[in-house]
Amino acid sequence: MQKVMVVDDEEVLRMLIVDTLEDLEDVEIHTAENGLEALSKLSQNHYDLVILDYMMPEMTGIEVLGQLDDEKKKATAILMLTAKAQDVDRLRAVDAGARYFMPKPFSPMELLQIVEGILNDKGKQL
Repeated sequence: MQKVMVVDDEEVLRMLIVDTLEDLEDVEIHTAENGLEALSKLSQNHYDLVILDYMMPEMTGIEVLGQLDDEKKKATAILMLTAKAQDVDRLRAVDAGARYFMPKPFSPMELLQIVEGILNDKGKQL
């Protein structure tokens, strides 16, 4: 069973993502409302994929990644979501450890396809 955590301060978007991913087989979905909650969960569990919002109050997605050690970043696929789809933001996300980047808004089908691709690739690596 693969584990996915969705981290977004906007409850409506967080729940939309969860609803979109619920049909995936053998995937357990967790959520976090902010970066601090995400870090707490990441310290206690292994996640195959973290879908992480770039801009959140108190702690940004970039700051969350900055708190993770290199081993955790290597073992966890990070999909960064952002409404700021500028090249500089993409570079910051990649430099911080995100391997995937997706601009908002996005369609649920597009998200589902990307997540399935990430998890399928991750399964091959195990």
